Amino acid sequence: MVKKLTTRSRDLVAENIAKLAALFPGCVTEVAGADSEPRKSIDFDLLRQELSDVAVEGPRERYQLDWPGKRRALLAANTPINKTLRPRREQSVDFDATKNLFIEGDNLDVLKLLQNTYLGKVKMIYIDPPYNTGKDFIYKDKFAISNGEWKMVNSDYAGNGDRLTQNTETNGRFHSDWLSMMYPRLRLARNLLKDDGVIFISADDNEIHNLRHLCDETFGEDNFIGMVVVKSNPAGRDYGGIARTHDYLLCYSKTDAAAIGNIGAPDKKFPYKDDLGGFEARELRNRNIAFNAGNRKNLFYPFYLDPKSEDESGFFQLSLAEKPGWVEVLPKKSQGVQTVWRWGKEKSQQNLNVNVVGKGNRNGGYQIVEKYREASKMARSIWDDNEVSTQKGTLLVKNLLDAKVFDFPKTVGMIRRIVEMASGDDDIVLDFFAGSATTAHAVMQLNAEDGGRRRFIMAQFPERCDEDSKAFKAGYKTIAEIGRERIRRAGEKLKAANGITAPDLDIGFRALQVDSTNMKDVYRAAEELRQDEMHLLVENIKDDRSAEDLLFQVFLDYGIDLDSPIVRETIQGREVFFVNDGELAACFAGNGEVDADFCKEIIQREPLRVVFRDAGFEDSNAMTNVVKLFDVLARNVKLEII
Repeated sequence: MVKKLTTRSRDLVAENIAKLAALFPGCVTEVAGADSEPRKSIDFDLLRQELSDVAVEGPRERYQLDWPGKRRALLAANTPINKTLRPRREQSVDFDATKNLFIEGDNLDVLKLLQNTYLGKVKMIYIDPPYNTGKDFIYKDKFAISNGEWKMVNSDYAGNGDRLTQNTETNGRFHSDWLSMMYPRLRLARNLLKDDGVIFISADDNEIHNLRHLCDETFGEDNFIGMVVVKSNPAGRDYGGIARTHDYLLCYSKTDAAAIGNIGAPDKKFPYKDDLGGFEARELRNRNIAFNAGNRKNLFYPFYLDPKSEDESGFFQLSLAEKPGWVEVLPKKSQGVQTVWRWGKEKSQQNLNVNVVGKGNRNGGYQIVEKYREASKMARSIWDDNEVSTQKGTLLVKNLLDAKVFDFPKTVGMIRRIVEMASGDDDIVLDFFAGSATTAHAVMQLNAEDGGRRRFIMAQFPERCDEDSKAFKAGYKTIAEIGRERIRRAGEKLKAANGITAPDLDIGFRALQVDSTNMKDVYRAAEELRQDEMHLLVENIKDDRSAEDLLFQVFLDYGIDLDSPIVRETIQGREVFFVNDGELAACFAGNGEVDADFCKEIIQREPLRVVFRDAGFEDSNAMTNVVKLFDVLARNVKLEII
């Protein structure tokens, strides 16, 4: 059966209602929508009663973060948009081969457009949102209904068309506006995280208290991992009575499945050395008494130590089998509880006298230790080294772009550190307040160092550079332009320095741009159309949209990765896109060029999905014939029309 593409972002409200309806069908009701058509809704009074073991009469006081505009902010997160992402080859680097993305546009729109494709796929998010200092610019998200479609109110646009406003300290909604900006973005960002994904957020004293509460509500208080104090400005900012030298880095996980790894310590000096290299001795006993001989019987067993085998470093030979003259060593008791080993017997046997040895105690007894060889350590809650200073970040960008075009960028060293802590070799890293694209730089650098294939997705609003700024004088009209150029130059530099050790380093990116839908407004009643608009009933695609624009619209609707490989072929004179080795075949030819012979050749390629446009068929009969052809020759192929 042929299907029409929706060309609209996911309707999260409808999805949530469906989930609740499956659990509480008695709470489902119908209300009139904006178009006066009935739609499903939830009776919240009944739902509250379903979730309570006492009679519910009205709202109760409870511990929560609240502010004027919170409900509207939640509505902003759930409201679908009629927008798309358009490819910009001329702004891209290695468009056809790269797996990285740089998206220009309002990040609220970007997050909504990514919901289909990247739901539950992002391993790590880092953002450096506006600090709400009273001087910076923040996004404002007031929405009003017009003709059934959500649009921004005109007053929310700056004079140059930017969707930004300065949030001065005299604003009566100073904190509320900032919270309303952050809330929908964090909720949408959480959807994109994998179950073991984490998010890092930079902040300062202005909003860290509110941000902590906001993240508790969005990610769950139990998923708070930690807060790092970052010594970002060693010289301090000399105002306010105390010269502030630090910022904060807040970290939350999506679920308890997430784990933060150690960070590299290349300069670490080991106290011991053997044929395999340097190491330190770590007690094999599990110090946590929650794991004990009562509930971890497989971890409680004896080692046997040869007291005559001490080497020059004070280590002894071990056996797991009892031997004459050898000393039995068991994990000692702690607080009256019999502790256990960290490793089971099988693993200990595999590492016996290589990475597991005996060692003397100060009291004359013995203990079992692991030879720990990793040049890494658990990250501390205070970062005060030179790698995190914004002075270093400013200097790097200045040298890279030949001008001081960005104020106080985060350092590559700091972002590289958290990418190392929270991502694996082939993970996706997202930054939707990309700024000068430090996160992209850090991902490429870490990949160059460890051979990883991490991918980045950067999103940046095209905030205009002030005409008096050094950035504007250097030729950059927007912050997004700075970010793209920084990635280009940083990538070239990394490639030159690591061409031998990392020959396959991906330093490219696909540039995409948020834009209005590719579709013309053909959904109005006939009496609403003027005479000069009648042509809209014939062609439903906007005149300025290319075939590749339509292809990326299909990517969004189908949930196909936006970095998917694209192959163009010409079949019977028509341009055809083949994506992901047959996952999709798309032809956007018009003027009735899609006929049975052409479709038969497409079917021979055995794609999983095929997309044509309305205008590709000469008339409705031609479309019907093609649908029947697919039913006969390719019943398992999904055929859709845009």
